[in-house]
Amino acid sequence: MADTIVNTPSTNDSGAAGWVAAVVILLVVVGGGLVWYRYYRYRAPAPSTTNINVTVPTPAPAATPTDTVTP
Repeated sequence: MADTIVNTPSTNDSGAAGWVAAVVILLVVVGGGLVWYRYYRYRAPAPSTTNINVTVPTPAPAATPTDTVTP
């Protein structure tokens, strides 16, 4: 007569590895969605005749020690 071997899984397994994998996958999906939404969605194309002119004022000269008031 043949022997029958039954392998039963341990009941001490908490399944934490499965939860960690699920959370990591969820974070990757949400993060990828946010990056896609931020950088690739609702971006208006710039017209080919865009001309941006900026005039930057010159700063005032720095005060020298001779410009200070002495009491």
